[in-house]
Amino acid sequence: MFGKEDNTYNELRDHSVKKWLEDMSAHEDVAVRGGVRLATDYISDLKKKIARLESENALKNEYMKKMRQKGRE
Repeated sequence: MFGKEDNTYNELRDHSVKKWLEDMSAHEDVAVRGGVRLATDYISDLKKKIARLESENALKNEYMKKMRQKGRE
């Protein structure tokens, strides 16, 4: 029904964050360098949660379609 989703903004944002974290990993302050790993782990964890929630949502949508079709019969 709709065209391919445009992820240009998200890709630019992800690239920008990765570049910033890369720059911070070379920072002279140990606390900043340590925070880079924490931030990277947190971002990857959030991406996993998003993927899991999208999968659950797709499963629920499929179930609801089946229930609607069953109700029409």
